[in-house]
Parts: sequence; structure tokens; C-alpha cells
Amino acid sequence: MSESVRIYINAKPVDVAASLTLLEAIEQWDSNQAAAIRSGERMITDSRGIPTTADAPVHNGAIFRIVRARQLTDEAEDNNL
Repeated sequence: MSESVRIYINAKPVDVAASLTLLEAIEQWDSNQAAAIRSGERMITDSRGIPTTADAPVHNGAIFRIVRARQLTDEAEDNNL
């Protein structure tokens, strides 16, 4: 039996196996969101809004948000004006 951890995705608590990557955990939670991440339509950020890699390991209490991939690009372009 594998150890489980509680993570938060878009403010929802999700219990997953501690051995999963972030994308695997998202796939378990919502396969449509995982597909959108794979296609580049969406991306994962941490609780501070910093982009996170899909292959990152999950850990207890981690907070993630799934956002439109373009959202961060648009914000970066606005800051460069």
C-alpha cells in the first residue's frame, strides 16, 4: 500500500499517491484538465503563481493552480510596455 498525500488543485483538496508526478495527480483528479495541460492550452502554477513543471513530484500540502497558458504570457507582455 502506497502512502498518500493531500494536495490542493484549484482550491480543492485531492488525496493522491505520494509517488505520483503533478501531471499524474491532475490526471487522476480531472482528465480534461490534464489533456489541456498536455496540449499547451493550460499550465500549472504554484500557490504564488510561479509556473511549475508537470513532472514535479507531489508533496503533502502543496497548492497548485491550473491557468490558461496565455494568461501568463499576456501578463509578461503587459509588464514590458
